Amino acid sequence: MSNQKEHEEKLVRSFIIPARQDRYLELLAKPKRRKDITGTFCHFKHIDMRYAAPIPPRFRLAAGVLQLLKSKGAPELCCALSESDELDGKQISLADALNFIVGRGIGTFLSCVPEKLAYFEDEDNCWLLERARQV
Repeated sequence: MSNQKEHEEKLVRSFIIPARQDRYLELLAKPKRRKDITGTFCHFKHIDMRYAAPIPPRFRLAAGVLQLLKSKGAPELCCALSESDELDGKQISLADALNFIVGRGIGTFLSCVPEKLAYFEDEDNCWLLERARQV
C-alpha cells in the first residue's frame, strides 16, 4: 500500500471537486492547518458527486460497508483522513476503521485503493467513492 501522503493526494485528486483540490492539499500538508480541512468533514460539501454513490440501506452497518468495499477490491488496510484525531493520518484495518465510524457521524474518508475506491461518511450521508480509471 502507498504511504499516507500519497493516499491523501490521490484521494483529493480523485474525489474532491477540482476547484478545491489544490487548497485542500496545501492545508493538509501543513500540520498546524490540517484541522482547517478535517474539521469541515462533519458536514462536507466538496465531494465530486460524479464518483459518489449512496450506500444502499442493506449495507449501512459496518459489516455491510465492509462487504461492499471488499466486493469492489478493498484490501485489509486503508488510509484514513478524518476529523477524529484517533484515525486521521493513519493506516488502519478497514474493518476497525468502519467499526469506529459507521453510524457515528464522524467525518472520515477511508482510502482503500488509491484513485479508485474510497468510503466517506459524515453526519448527513455515507458514500461509496469509486472511479473506474485512474486520474
